[in-house]
This record gives sequence, structure tokens and C-alpha cells, in this order.
Amino acid sequence: MKISPAVRAQAQDLLDFIDASPSPWHAVQTCETRLTAAGFSRLDEAERWTLIPGSRHYVVRGGASIIAFIVGNQPPATTGLRLIGAHTDSPGLRLKPKPADDAAGMVRLGVEVYGGPILATFADRDLSLAGRVTVRTPAGFVIRLIRFDEPLLRLPNLAIHMNREVNESGLKFNKQTELPLLLGVSEDGTKAEARFRQPIADRLGVKADDLLTWELNAYDTQKGVLWGVESEFIANSQLDNLASCHAALSALLATDQPAATCLCAFFDHEEVGSESATGAGGSFLVDVIDRMANSASLDSEDQQRMLARSFFISADMAHAWHPNFPAAYEPCHHALVNAGPVIKSNANQRYSTSAETAARFMAICAKAGVPCQQYAHRTDLGCGSTIGPIVAARLGIPSVDVGSPMWAMHSVRESAGVLDHGCMIAALSSAFDG
Repeated sequence: MKISPAVRAQAQDLLDFIDASPSPWHAVQTCETRLTAAGFSRLDEAERWTLIPGSRHYVVRGGASIIAFIVGNQPPATTGLRLIGAHTDSPGLRLKPKPADDAAGMVRLGVEVYGGPILATFADRDLSLAGRVTVRTPAGFVIRLIRFDEPLLRLPNLAIHMNREVNESGLKFNKQTELPLLLGVSEDGTKAEARFRQPIADRLGVKADDLLTWELNAYDTQKGVLWGVESEFIANSQLDNLASCHAALSALLATDQPAATCLCAFFDHEEVGSESATGAGGSFLVDVIDRMANSASLDSEDQQRMLARSFFISADMAHAWHPNFPAAYEPCHHALVNAGPVIKSNANQRYSTSAETAARFMAICAKAGVPCQQYAHRTDLGCGSTIGPIVAARLGIPSVDVGSPMWAMHSVRESAGVLDHGCMIAALSSAFDG
């Protein structure tokens, strides 16, 4: 398999991007660092905005959602907008507000299941904590990001001698009683809560009593790798959906002086339904577009003309054909790894793709010189959804759902193709150029 040095570099950059982003808040920080380095300026939702053709900006809401855009050089009412959406969150385990528990000499941390992870994949992994913490200060509270690079936590398996049917019935965890993560051995005279708080306080350089609240998730500390005989595959956590964020961001950063305004919107809470102030079901994208229209002095008629000429690409990972489980797939819809971006369709509008928008994305791929594939879910299996239908409904614009094919979606360790990621970057770059 021929893979160019440039495409391999894109794959390695993706791994670096994910490794720097163990939580949605870190993912936004990673995006912000790259945007700032490329000359994008941060906008504050509480301040007035002044946008001029060619200017580059981004805005963050809630710490875990970010919208970045380049203002087009031509009137938006005649060019429309070029929009790409993805999400920063991934399924996993989130700490409860009061997680620490002393269980017969062991300190455990209680967790909630966030979204739909494959819980068995979290067992026997080198887990740690990442997220954000609010800290008391004399002036009120501040929000601090935190990550522990070293493994702090573990979810040990029960020995097969006590679970003889595990290989026949599968590994299952009771979400309440069997998922708490082991932190350490209880110490005489030290409460479990203090054992939990102190490492966080030490890392932040504050007093343990000044830790007010937190949003922390368990993450796998193993770094991403390229694998396969020719290193043609990618393995890492959070490929769903940080791979799409990376591809869209890479495309935006490579766009120079576009005629139409080009925008990337990365939302939190997709894995739990998107209904939040920072989710795709909230007002974030609508608010930004309204402010862009106001800055361009568009009246209501021109705003409608702008939207009518716009196009939205919902970029979220796709299910790759797995040769060991052929019965899980719809015949004639096998999305192969390293065979190009996948157009996802569903008659019940779990995806936003129509025949027209699918053809439009095919043309985008042809212009970029990359192949594309089509996917539909088995009719007798429940189909997941994306932000595509949500955003398309809110904005009333044509939309297509696409993604790179991957294995083990929602595992703590997912896999995808090196070539596919390069093809997706090329396709999304072509979409911004169109």
C-alpha cells in the first residue's frame, strides 16, 4: 500500500492532537492553540464583534465547544456559507460530584457512564484523570484544566476462576456496583475524599479545601500508534470524533482567502443527545451565524439568501467492514478501511444525507482526487445518529453526513486507516475551496 510521507505526517499529527486532548475541554484548548498560532483571534460572546472580509476568528462556549471561521471575501448573500461540524466529546466514564468511597480498605471513585462506551474495553487499562476543576480564590472561583499523565486508576477484571462464563457470555459490568475505579489503599486517619482531593490540589498548587467542583473523565494513558505490516492503520482513543475535528481543523487552517465564509463548529454533548447550551441542539451555531450576518449588515432577506446558498458537512466517524463479523453489516454497503471517506445515509433521518447532498459530496471528493464510499446500517439494527439532522433542521440548509471508516467505535482503543484520514482532510479542504 503506497502512503505518501505527507499523509503519514497527517496521521501522526492526528495522534499528537488526540494525545494532547484527553477530555473535551483539552480538545478545545488544543484547537485554540493551533488556531492562535495560525493567526486566528478569539472573540468573546459578551463583547461586540467587528468582522471584516478575510479576518480569522474563533469563539469558545462552555469550555468544550468551539467555532472557528474565516470571513469570506465575497458577499455572503451570494456565496452562502461552507460549514463543517463535528464533536469534541467521546463516550466513557465521568466522575460523580462526590466520587470517593472507602470499600473495605480500598479507595474507589464512583463514575457515571457517559454516552454509550464499550465498558469491557476499560478493564485492565492504565487509566488516569483529565478535565476541569473550579478552584476558590479571594475574587471568586476560577476554572483550571487538569490532566494526570501517569496512570492513577484501574478497573481490574475479575479472575476467570470467579467468572467461568466470561468467554462465552461476554464481560459485563453492573454500572453501579462494579464500575467504580480503584485509586489506592486506604490510609489510617485519612478519609477517602482526602485521598482523592489531595493529588488534584497538589497538581494545581492549591489547597484541597479550595477545590469546589469538577468535571473529570477517566482516560487511557496509552498513546496513539500506527500499526499494521506497513503502518497503514491508526490506533488511539477518541478517534470518534476527534479524528473528524482534526480533519476539519486541518482543512480550515489550509484555507487561504476563500470567497465564501468557511466555518468549523465542534460541539460538546453529541454522545448524550446534543441538547445543551454547548451542544449542536443549542443556539451556539445559530448565534454565531446571526452575528456574522449582522456584522455584514444583512437584512432578513439577505440572511435567508445566505442560508439558501449554504452547505453543511456533518463529519463523524463511520462503521468499517469487519471481516470477522459479516452478519453485522448491510449487504452492498461495506465501508472498507483505507478506501476513502464514507457517505452515510438513513431513510429515517438518523443521518442528514439526501440523494442531492450525497452527489454533492461525491463531486467534492472527485475534485479532491480521492475515492468515496456509501454506507447504510442493517435494517434490523438500531442506527446511531449525529449532529447532522440537528443542525440541518435548525438552519434549514442542505446537509450531508460523512466520516472515515473505523473499527471498534466507542471502545477505549479504536482503529482507523492512515489513508482515509488523509483523504478526509483533502475532501474537506476541497469543500472549503468550492
